[in-house]
Amino acid sequence: MRNRDIVITGLQSWDLEIGSNSKNIAQEFARHNRVLYVNPPRGRLEVLRQDGRDRMRQEKRVTELALRMAGRNLWVYDPPSPMEPVSRLPIDSLFDQLNRRNNRRFARDIQRAMAELGFRNHIHFCDSDMFRSLHLKEFLNPEVYVYYSRDNLREVKFWQMQGQRIEPRHMAGSDLVVANSLYLAELAREHNPRSFFVGQGCDFDLFAARGGKGLPEDMQALPRPLIGYTGVLSSLRLDPGLLEHIARTRTDWTLVLVGPQDKGFQQSVLHRLPNVHFLGGKPPRDLPAYIRNFDVALNPQLLNPVTIGNYPRKIDEYLVAGVPVVATRTKSMEYFRDYVALVETREEWVAAIAEELASDSIAKAGRRVAFAGQHTWTRSVEAIYSAIAQSKQTTSTID
Repeated sequence: MRNRDIVITGLQSWDLEIGSNSKNIAQEFARHNRVLYVNPPRGRLEVLRQDGRDRMRQEKRVTELALRMAGRNLWVYDPPSPMEPVSRLPIDSLFDQLNRRNNRRFARDIQRAMAELGFRNHIHFCDSDMFRSLHLKEFLNPEVYVYYSRDNLREVKFWQMQGQRIEPRHMAGSDLVVANSLYLAELAREHNPRSFFVGQGCDFDLFAARGGKGLPEDMQALPRPLIGYTGVLSSLRLDPGLLEHIARTRTDWTLVLVGPQDKGFQQSVLHRLPNVHFLGGKPPRDLPAYIRNFDVALNPQLLNPVTIGNYPRKIDEYLVAGVPVVATRTKSMEYFRDYVALVETREEWVAAIAEELASDSIAKAGRRVAFAGQHTWTRSVEAIYSAIAQSKQTTSTID
């Protein structure tokens, strides 16, 4: 797809430092199309919490830098209008009324940016923004409206109250749904038959196993083998008890946890175990050095409705670095079963890590790198383009 105008709305700001699917997709879209990436608007409560001076600075920044170039064919926009807090309203009719008002205000801001750029007959790509973007198909009238599912967010507490009702409605009203995992594509197909699996990519230039390992300073005194994890340490998604079991069972192993912690992890007994080391959050550019020095990389997910269908970015990041990987068996992780040790019980976890330590080889590392190397953002976006084309053909046939 070339020479089109594409508008992206979603949940993540362009300036967010952690990995962002929508940002990677936007950059890939912009290779051959014009792209307007719309940052999430501020909430009314966020505005009210600011003191007068901060509010004036923020309003000045939004006014002066609302629309800015972020690369060739790519603009980032900060919508100025604040949104009313609606996500946890228990009364459906009140939510619908206020959310529609938010959507209309949001649409007007986007229309101003589109007019300034001369966008016409655009494609709208919505990255899981189930509430704020619900009515944008109606208000902005795109040629094609795409809903992107990359997590089962309606099972997350913040979205649960209205998400169980609204996300299926949003999916059903979209021209098509694309998802980064087979599980999420199946889930979306219950609400929209034009739902497609498109996979996702990895930043290979950043994570590929090239050159020396460059052992980070805060790992230099740690005894091997190093059993590691990188990413947000969230007790909603990960199992601290499993990590405790591994650390207590194999005191000769060193567990290295790289990433910010939520309250559940901060209060866990892991902090009292001598062979567990929390190294904190790191800039994305520094993560490859940590991963390449793991003897085995882990994804110790809890099995719940939030995690069962997600495609963890970190798996490709681990694999493209050539590192052995052990992960919780889920329906979506079956996609990796020939290259990742998938396990269920705590005993299986310890045995699988031991097996990976004993059996790793240059040949196995090469196979992991080659497999992950297929998962590029170019391929994922080509799958999105193909899904759009198939959806348009299906719609034409029905019409």
